[in-house]
Amino acid sequence: MLKRRTLLATGAAALAPLALPATAFAQRKKDALVLALTLEPTGLDPTAKAGAEIAEVVLYNVFETLTRINSDGSVSPLLAERWEISPDLRTYTFQLRRGVKFHNGEPFDANTVKFSFDRAAAANSTNKDKRTFTNIAAQVVDAHTVVLISKEIEPELLFLLGQASAIMVEPRTVETNAVKPVGTGPYRLDSWAKGSAIVLAKWEGWRNADAVQIRKASFRFISEPAAQTTALLSGDVDLFPHASVSRSLPQFQNDKRFQVLFNASRGKTILAINNRRKPLDDVRVRRAIATAIDRKAVIEAAADGRGVPIGSHYVPGAPGYVDTTGINPYNVEKAKQLLAEAGVKNPLELDLVLPPPPYARQGGELIAAQLAKVGIVAKVQNVEWAQWISGTYGNKNYDLSLILHVEPFDLVNYTKPEYYWGYQSARFNELFDKARNSARTADRLRYLGDAQRLLAEDAANVFLYQPQFITVAARGLRGLWKDTPIFVNDIAALSWS
Repeated sequence: MLKRRTLLATGAAALAPLALPATAFAQRKKDALVLALTLEPTGLDPTAKAGAEIAEVVLYNVFETLTRINSDGSVSPLLAERWEISPDLRTYTFQLRRGVKFHNGEPFDANTVKFSFDRAAAANSTNKDKRTFTNIAAQVVDAHTVVLISKEIEPELLFLLGQASAIMVEPRTVETNAVKPVGTGPYRLDSWAKGSAIVLAKWEGWRNADAVQIRKASFRFISEPAAQTTALLSGDVDLFPHASVSRSLPQFQNDKRFQVLFNASRGKTILAINNRRKPLDDVRVRRAIATAIDRKAVIEAAADGRGVPIGSHYVPGAPGYVDTTGINPYNVEKAKQLLAEAGVKNPLELDLVLPPPPYARQGGELIAAQLAKVGIVAKVQNVEWAQWISGTYGNKNYDLSLILHVEPFDLVNYTKPEYYWGYQSARFNELFDKARNSARTADRLRYLGDAQRLLAEDAANVFLYQPQFITVAARGLRGLWKDTPIFVNDIAALSWS
């Protein structure tokens, strides 16, 4: 099994405890669960759109993958029972689980794997990890054996195959998976009242259905911190992963009805910069923006102090991490100097697009105030999540945007000039390829460090902090993840005591 190190960020919030209502969970059915998420998915097919909120509903619940990622970052079998890796790290032979069926009764086999990965790599694919799949050739040996041949060495391939972009799909239903998902998982979509709730119901045809104790799981969507706190305290919600409740945290810690978990993550909160637009295509302007921002103040405003500063698109605890926070340190006068060197006349007006999560709205207001001190007028645009996905991410219609990237190994996005921030660097591409394909681990990590430094020097984005997440749950709920290497809610692993 592959092990990943994790880091637990530290921080504290203080708030006097308030009077609480009487036993709110007493009447809860022990085979049902109500979860709440900050964002509602724009669709239920994680191969069609980016957005971790899709995986939070469907990964390991409706759809399954060859491998499973665990809370500690290790990888274990799921639809693949076992595998062998060639000495050159390019050929993976998977033995598949037998007797697996999709919700519509169709069998899962090696042809399904080939179809799923070929589809992810196709020219018209909208899979966010398309580059990963274009480097893989899937070959069917027999119904229960499939070989993946990788053009490049990918040390994290088994981990990547457990993410939502690598789900197994049934060929006849792929076109409607966004609204009527059909997978091999222990749950089926029961209903979706858009804007309100998604309900998953236990699928009795699952191969190990007798072990599943939660028969119905309802997902609600609550973006405002105060409303999140109220929903939990009233008992309307049993589980809120990565809740925005730092300021009311003592209420939950001092209430015996709740359990509170502090989750380490591989998330990167960044101020994304549209490198395509002038004058943002000038590295001096991007570095000016970076040096105008006080990371520690942003962490206080956006995350109530629960975060660790970062200087590149990589976090402490990840293999090969190097500290790059000193490359663009907070320095207002330096920022003004860089803007002057770039020939920028004050005021420089830029759009600052903020999605709904509290970290973005709260942190974005502070960032706008900090940029104003160096002559940059950041015009704040608060948008809904669907607008962010389509307009900012899809159409690249933005100058700046505060956003959290939660994928653990996503440096590859800087090799994609078509990606929403539009960064292009032949030198970075060379370093990334060397990091991926070097035979010696020490060499791979050295190139990885060089790639991190280059992103910081180029100020490809403004790299802010690694967040620490907070999960609040009813006391009797068991099977919760301690840490969150990926965003997922494995409902079949949960039960009531």
